[in-house]
Amino acid sequence: MNKYYITTAIAYTSGKPHIGNTYEIVLADAIARYKRSKGYDVYFQTGTDEHGLKIETKAKEAGVKPQEFVDSIAKEIKNIWDLMDTSYDRFVRTTDKHHKEVVQKIFNKLYEQGDIYKGEYEGWYCTPCESFFTDSQLVDGKCPDCGRDVQKQKEEAYFFRMSKYQDRLLKYIEEHDDFIEPVSRKNEMINNFLKPGLQDLCVTRTSFKWSIPVTFDPKHVIYVWIDALTNYITFIGYDPDGSSDLFKKLWPADLHLIGKDILRFHTIYWPIILMALDLPLPKKIFGHPWLLTDNDKMSKSKGNVIYADDLVGYFGVDAVRYYLLKEIPYANDGNLTYSLFIDVINSDLANTLGNLVQRTISMVNKYFDGKVSNSKCYDDMDSEFVSKINNLQTNIDKAMDNLEVSLSLNLIMELLRTSNKYIDETTPWILAKNESSKNRLETVLYNLLESIRVCALSLSFAIPSTSKEILRQINNNKSELSYLEDNMYEVITPKPLFNRIDKEKFLKEHDL
Repeated sequence: MNKYYITTAIAYTSGKPHIGNTYEIVLADAIARYKRSKGYDVYFQTGTDEHGLKIETKAKEAGVKPQEFVDSIAKEIKNIWDLMDTSYDRFVRTTDKHHKEVVQKIFNKLYEQGDIYKGEYEGWYCTPCESFFTDSQLVDGKCPDCGRDVQKQKEEAYFFRMSKYQDRLLKYIEEHDDFIEPVSRKNEMINNFLKPGLQDLCVTRTSFKWSIPVTFDPKHVIYVWIDALTNYITFIGYDPDGSSDLFKKLWPADLHLIGKDILRFHTIYWPIILMALDLPLPKKIFGHPWLLTDNDKMSKSKGNVIYADDLVGYFGVDAVRYYLLKEIPYANDGNLTYSLFIDVINSDLANTLGNLVQRTISMVNKYFDGKVSNSKCYDDMDSEFVSKINNLQTNIDKAMDNLEVSLSLNLIMELLRTSNKYIDETTPWILAKNESSKNRLETVLYNLLESIRVCALSLSFAIPSTSKEILRQINNNKSELSYLEDNMYEVITPKPLFNRIDKEKFLKEHDL
């Protein structure tokens, strides 16, 4: 069985994650579930990044110790990941004792082999981004990443010799087309960072204490890059003194799934750290787009933040999962407003999917007392319909192998819409009036149930609970992802999968 090691970026424990942060874990979960369905031995890792000046400051403001602060936020993040029905294998935390010990070993190894050296840093520091910038990197005197104010700081620090590895990394990226995706992100890294030349990277700090101390120089703490990025290897058993069987099985990672805003750290700093450790690079790093609110980036200061648990409270887990996966395209930012959300749920889940399942099962109950098999009384239009059912999985496989999750859902919706159209064209209610058309009617309903079964199975990576509920209602456990000539259905009484939402009433009631 082929292994598949997938990771998300670890969430920073400075506050509650918003729906844009939650998108990443849902996307990773969809890919992990899909890969499992294809027989892969999947290992799915996520977790929290818990050190740094920002945490130290926020804990102080809250009047608690940093550990107490991160314990509380990490619990909240894990609760949201669990609420979203995500199937991760391990939730990691960088305050873990074993992780800290291995990070210290990694730092010492890099220092001893001359990749890390001691120097002095002077530059413009952005606290929220935990990054230093030169004069030329600032945009209008502010942080180029987040646009906030920066402070001039000077301190003794240890540096990583990035420049030593830049040509090797550039060559690797240019020779491995699918290492960084989408291609626009790859070009950005090459043209904006690698070709102009890399500066050596500051990898320790002395201005705060909430991090992992350097063993041989304890006034320095190991900075975010070596602490957070190495989570992908430390928690699966990497150790410079001898790694575990799990590490040997899983590494290199098959997919690092990250937000496009942290692409530089994952496609430049992280590969260079791995090269210095003489480890293979991950197979693919995918910089996914953002989820915007009303076409604007979410931020607490703008007051436009939406949280996953609020959305779930209103609409349910699967509706939220579906919107996130369907409405954020492969390479472009997605958009979320309550109005758009309701439109998509009503159109796709209530009308197209829910209505089809309810109508079909109701007709099977009404005309055949809930029991249907294939009478094989085919018409010309059936061959095209059956062909679409049979082609669905091939098309989904192609899309999912390219990480085009939104396209996969569009393909399923297309077949569901075709199924609704098939009802209109075959007019079962007219066939039911004539006893001589009974076999034809049974074949029509059988074909619809086969389409529903295949679509329900195909949707299991995106809306797992709904997928199970559909299969329960049609009362069929056949797992083939193609049209079966000889299947048997004994359906139960249908229950609505998704209720239509009165948009105007909802928005007014909730003052949205």
